[in-house]
Amino acid sequence: MAKLMQRQKKYGEQTSSKAAKVFLIVTILSLAATSFYVWNYVGVEEFIDIVKRQYLDIFSPPDVSNTAKSKPSEQTNQNAGTSKQADDTTKTKKGKAEYSKTVITNKADMSIRRKLDAADKLMDKKIIDDAISHYDSILSEYPKSPRAHHGKAMALDQLSEQRQSNAILEQSMEEFLKVLDLPDVPKQLFLMAGRRLADRQTFRGWGGKALKTRKFLAQNYPDDISLQNELGVAYLMIGKDEPAKTVFKEVLRLKPKDGFAQVHLGFIIKTSDNNPKEAIPLLRQGLESRDPGTDDGRFYFHLGDALYRDGLHEQAYAVYQQGAERGHFFSMYQRSLYNVDTLTGRPWWSIAQTKYQKHFKVLEDNWKTIRDEGLAQMDIAKGAFVPEEENLREKGDWKQFTLFQRGQKNEQNCKKVPKTCALLDKIPDAKGCKRGQVKYSVMQPGVHVWPHCGPTNCRIRSHLGLVVPPGPRIRVANETRTWEEGKIIIFDDSFEHEVWHEGDTFRLVLIIDFWHPELTVHEKHTLSPI
Repeated sequence: MAKLMQRQKKYGEQTSSKAAKVFLIVTILSLAATSFYVWNYVGVEEFIDIVKRQYLDIFSPPDVSNTAKSKPSEQTNQNAGTSKQADDTTKTKKGKAEYSKTVITNKADMSIRRKLDAADKLMDKKIIDDAISHYDSILSEYPKSPRAHHGKAMALDQLSEQRQSNAILEQSMEEFLKVLDLPDVPKQLFLMAGRRLADRQTFRGWGGKALKTRKFLAQNYPDDISLQNELGVAYLMIGKDEPAKTVFKEVLRLKPKDGFAQVHLGFIIKTSDNNPKEAIPLLRQGLESRDPGTDDGRFYFHLGDALYRDGLHEQAYAVYQQGAERGHFFSMYQRSLYNVDTLTGRPWWSIAQTKYQKHFKVLEDNWKTIRDEGLAQMDIAKGAFVPEEENLREKGDWKQFTLFQRGQKNEQNCKKVPKTCALLDKIPDAKGCKRGQVKYSVMQPGVHVWPHCGPTNCRIRSHLGLVVPPGPRIRVANETRTWEEGKIIIFDDSFEHEVWHEGDTFRLVLIIDFWHPELTVHEKHTLSPI
């Protein structure tokens, strides 16, 4: 609240009239009601880092923030404010001129629309510095102009992209905030400013602030279902699954067949609550609705997985096939979501099909050293191995000990297996694979790992057999193989794979992910981590 008051004082927004005072009081009460929800950004490293995670493009509702933007219908004189300048108008069926930006222009701004339109045209033409100067000139005379603040915010937003400047981006966000603080802002302009602000806050890594913005919008227009859905997504983006579930349930109470809310609620119930049976009808109905924001590979992915885990295998593969036909997956079996489309995909690889033959030879030549260091860390008292945490097991005891992840070395763990990590340090396409891992994997008898796919086709996964008793086996797509001590097997884990251990003692392997051999140096450098 102090910040809001400071902004109002700083920018000369005095509330002398009764109406303005009433607006200020209502604004204070509204913001006070939301002050409890001041969450800090939690990083969401596994998801937002892709998308920032690429999770953003998956879970963001349809962007309707630009629906009210109208392009100028006539060429105008750029001398803003002159009597010769034409308005942005369109012709109605009766031949009458109608101003194309009426829905974002309040009464006060209507009187200066020619100046505003001139500044808008400069921005449309990408003459950004001049556009900002025009908006500043307008604001010096009309400091409460919603359109001028919004136009300046958009111009600064564009400038921040051109110059790749977070400082300018933050100036842009301050201008969007001013639009939300002003009185008498048309709804369409208010929503345009708020949605863009939340989007930019998310991009900046300020998930908590984006959530607060979404809450503010939803509280101002509680009957707008799209705003409620966007609020639910904002909760998801910072890992607040329970509040997100509450929001989507409320949407479905108000609108029982809202497909967007159905798929997102189904996603939460399946992934967070681990309740595939309850998730199935929500995911299925949401996908069948074809509502905007529902036709996405992630929802086909989780509906198929939920069906399979519920014993409905044929239905699961039918869903995967639908996802492939709609372009979300490469095939029914290859269902990764973060891909480079030009890469060769095959379930199983031979060493000769990679460019990493010399590295695989070094690993195989030193397998006993790698094995002995791994075995030394299996003592429960040392706590080096930790349970698999991705909910991939149907049953059994499966643990892992990670050395490299997302291109980063785990220094503490590598000190425990120094000879192994010294070997890996000489393999740049393994230790630097930002979309992979290097880890020991130990499975006890009785393990069954559900059929699943890795997230990306940008890596190939190798296993070095270290302790391999009779009994364990791995299926990739339609072919099942096993391990051999001291030998490498290689597969593309973007294809569906499944593991069983029906032996009598533990199986130990070293998992080493390599960049896909067809990736360019530039692609390896620019691809986001997973």
